[in-house]
Amino acid sequence: MAGQSRRVLVTGGGSGIGLAIARGFADAGHDVWVAGRNRASLEASGFAHVELDVCDGAAVERAIASVPPVDVFVANAGGAVTAPLLKMAPADWDQMIALNLTSVWLCARAAIPPMVERGWGRFIAIGSTAAIKGYAYAGAYAAAKHGALGMVRSLALELARTGVTANAICPGYTDTPMLREAMDRVTAKTGRTDTEASFAKANPMGRLIAPEEVAAAALWLASDAAAGVNGQAIPIDGGESA
Repeated sequence: MAGQSRRVLVTGGGSGIGLAIARGFADAGHDVWVAGRNRASLEASGFAHVELDVCDGAAVERAIASVPPVDVFVANAGGAVTAPLLKMAPADWDQMIALNLTSVWLCARAAIPPMVERGWGRFIAIGSTAAIKGYAYAGAYAAAKHGALGMVRSLALELARTGVTANAICPGYTDTPMLREAMDRVTAKTGRTDTEASFAKANPMGRLIAPEEVAAAALWLASDAAAGVNGQAIPIDGGESA
């Protein structure tokens, strides 16, 4: 990809990891679009954008058709609901599967065929360390992320001779507005004053991951240097999942 501008679409691109990825690609000279449900954050991003509910297959197809041909698709949209697995409401389970697993399939189904026709493309799913290990009270999220990683790995095999690759990036706890909100909820519920430190402690380096670190990995996966990288889960977690 060096020296050549590609068109990139990032779901959940209005904030957090998605916005960092969008900025990273833009800084490298690429044509960036962001997609999401929050119009205000999309407009504030400063990028060309399209409103999109990634859980709606027809909406995904319409959105991708409305954008000029995409070379790099980053399936970043997601979210977490926490509860003990055996007490989780069925509606919350369904939401986690739809948002973190089915949506990745819907995006792949719409975005990848045109890449195959052109003979070049990158499909990058933003997973989580929850795709490669379990977490108490986040079982539905982990199940969905494990499923998305399995789908990406299977997809990679099907695409291996097409010029299109599929990979996942699996960050640990990352310093995003979504994590900050989760930490605030924990603090409000428990009264603890060391909530951030408790999250950072999961990383053997003793810190939260920066969104820009995830963006750097996405840029590398989209480069020609990573042409042989396919079907991989790339943890960015300071060794948490080692």
